[in-house]
Amino acid sequence: MGFDERLAVLSGRLGDAPDPDDPAEVLAMPIVVRIEKRDPPGRRATLEAAARAAVLLCLDERSDSDGLWGPAVRAWCDARIRKISRRARGAHWEAAQEVGGFTVEQGDAAARAIVPGPVGAVDRRIDRLQIGGTDLDGPLDPAAGAAVTLWVNPGLDMTLGKLAAQVGHGSMLAVRLFDVADARSWWEAGCPLTVAMPSADAWADLLSRDGTDTVAVRDAGFTEVAPGSVTVVAERTDREDAR
Repeated sequence: MGFDERLAVLSGRLGDAPDPDDPAEVLAMPIVVRIEKRDPPGRRATLEAAARAAVLLCLDERSDSDGLWGPAVRAWCDARIRKISRRARGAHWEAAQEVGGFTVEQGDAAARAIVPGPVGAVDRRIDRLQIGGTDLDGPLDPAAGAAVTLWVNPGLDMTLGKLAAQVGHGSMLAVRLFDVADARSWWEAGCPLTVAMPSADAWADLLSRDGTDTVAVRDAGFTEVAPGSVTVVAERTDREDAR
């Protein structure tokens, strides 16, 4: 038990189990982003908070096999990895903090990853939250200094909710870019990362290195994009040989 076990679950094969016959039993992780009406956060910070919250929940001690979240996280990792983004503000954001999960504050933004469970049994404090029609301002220009960069496909037009889920997938897959010691250090530092959009040429280069020093998120195509679309590529950018 411990970090090595949690890392093995996260870095192993994900999404092998078939969907249950009952759609209400499909497993998903809700991602709640805080967007206050009068002073909304920046786009990059919101996406970074969502991505970090997802991976930090999975690597938290409570996700040990005998931990409070362990059975739920393992069942979800064995199923098709799904996340459902939601938006909260004011009292609804405070209520979301009472539901089991992990909150990350990133600059002027905050996000809470909720422990995965059946979509038909989502806590009512989360289930009533929506994100449709929500957008945020701010560029996703490449930034130096982060251990991991989550590169967003420049050729896809994805909503904020879709992007929040996809970068969450990317942060989880990013653990495959580390050995155990480096992964532990990354976790202990709070899984620092940045979200950026590359040029078309840089995107092609990232895809060409998939499986070597990058790892790609391929979408199942349930919403917004075609099945098999690469939505995000995770790259480790804290090494001297990083491109």
